[in-house]
Amino acid sequence: MLISTFNINGVKARLDALLAWLEAASPDIACLQEIKSQDEAFPRGPIEALGYHVETHGQKGFNGVALLSRTPPVEVLRGLPGDDQDDHSRYIEGVWQVGPRRLRVASIYLPNGNPVGTEKFSYKLAWMERLIRHAEALLATEDDLVLAGDYNVIPMPLDAANPQAWLGDALFQPESRAALRRLVNLGLADALRASTDAAKTYTFWDYQAGAWQKNAGIRIDHLLVSPEVQDRLVSVGIDKHVRGWEKPSDHVPVTIEIAA
Repeated sequence: MLISTFNINGVKARLDALLAWLEAASPDIACLQEIKSQDEAFPRGPIEALGYHVETHGQKGFNGVALLSRTPPVEVLRGLPGDDQDDHSRYIEGVWQVGPRRLRVASIYLPNGNPVGTEKFSYKLAWMERLIRHAEALLATEDDLVLAGDYNVIPMPLDAANPQAWLGDALFQPESRAALRRLVNLGLADALRASTDAAKTYTFWDYQAGAWQKNAGIRIDHLLVSPEVQDRLVSVGIDKHVRGWEKPSDHVPVTIEIAA
């Protein structure tokens, strides 16, 4: 089974690229972030024509997450529990029955948090605390669990071409990185780092300053997996070439393969 995460950075603007990638990669479940579309305006028709079921948690103009899957989920949760006042569409979770196993997959668009020292950074850290509490509850179910998405956190200096350039950024603050470690330390594994410790392994290249051409990237798109999934992890791949397509997202897809 193939499970992917892809911050599409506007599904309407990148629809052609999304469709081309879906046809080529053919994931069983694709987690999208930053769809920047309300639910009723999401271009589901062309995606459904490729054989995908579509579940969205949208928002006009920004944020928004979606789950595309070959078979419909048996359960869907929209919104991260823990704050009824939070109106940002940043979390959607689906459950699939795969033979005798229950597979739970979430698409996550974690807050950016910039600038540091403002309420935006406080919101990021509070959101991460809620995610930690929710993940702890999910792990207790012993379902197969994949928490996939744009985490807006650079875990280690290894995950940035130029770590010094990010020292003042919310993505690389000690508090952000510590919160991600606490999440992983619940018993999850960073699927990519469970497979390789290779440097220059990035998932995001800014549109500015020739970052793509210079390979000045960072790794902020992660798939965190439960022990039940890690035991069956076959491979992890980054579709870096997608960044070179016409009108690309600044992120690229990351895909894990897990055995049945």
